[in-house]
Amino acid sequence: MPPVFDVEAALRAGAGPRLGERLVFLHTAQDPRIADYAALSDAALRRQADPANGRYIAEGATVIGRALAAGHSPRSFFMAPKRLAGLAEVLEAHPGVPVFVGPDEVLEAVTGFHLHRGALAAMHRPAPLELAEVLRTASRVAVLEDMVDHANLGAIFRSAAALGLDAVLLTPRSADPLYRRAVRVSMGAVFQVPWVRLESWPGDLQALSAAGFQVAAMELTDRAERIDAVAALEIPRLALVLGTEGAGVSDAVLEAVDRHVMIPMRPGMDSLNVAAAAAVAFWELRLRTP
Repeated sequence: MPPVFDVEAALRAGAGPRLGERLVFLHTAQDPRIADYAALSDAALRRQADPANGRYIAEGATVIGRALAAGHSPRSFFMAPKRLAGLAEVLEAHPGVPVFVGPDEVLEAVTGFHLHRGALAAMHRPAPLELAEVLRTASRVAVLEDMVDHANLGAIFRSAAALGLDAVLLTPRSADPLYRRAVRVSMGAVFQVPWVRLESWPGDLQALSAAGFQVAAMELTDRAERIDAVAALEIPRLALVLGTEGAGVSDAVLEAVDRHVMIPMRPGMDSLNVAAAAAVAFWELRLRTP
């Protein structure tokens, strides 16, 4: 009778002695040690649970690498065995951090979705930043009012990183930038751009004004100025408020800000997706230097 192939032993041997002893092979989705990865597809559940437990999930080798490069600390790694070789250096650089591996069907039962990128990491959340400190050296910031769509949020962070914004501010009801989908869509830009969750809205508009910012809302109104005309003013410190899809910027904020700004469009069109509008605005309103 041929010997039974020992999958766990083979994985440990292939991973090498230093990494092999840290591998935890998963036989069931009910293992209590992997609670960080349970029900990742349930955004409503994770919205409260992740910040409360001081964690977030990084998905895919690129995003995991950017999270670690930003100085964030891993709690554990969770992946298909085929991803071990590609992440060996990353895993070996963090000794003492457990590495959970298992067959695709077990991993999918835990998370609630198929791991297309094959690797996840549960990360410790960094300490929140102080608004005054973030604003102290900033000249261009975006304020996202009640933005609950994680894809839009992630796309805006990616544009903010690429186009030179100094910070992103989020109103209390906005989505979590460190939610798995927002992190993935941003390609890790949420780790690069400083961000602060505001505590009082629209009350914190006063903090922006006190810090020397003019505040402009992206909204098509009777008093809206063309974005190229506002760009020509070369405003030294500018905060741009973007509203959620559909509802846009709230009336209370529109009454309180210094300016309304609009992107000129062809007849028959009056709006862009908020993430697309943000990218246009970030480029057009960038701080030009000699």
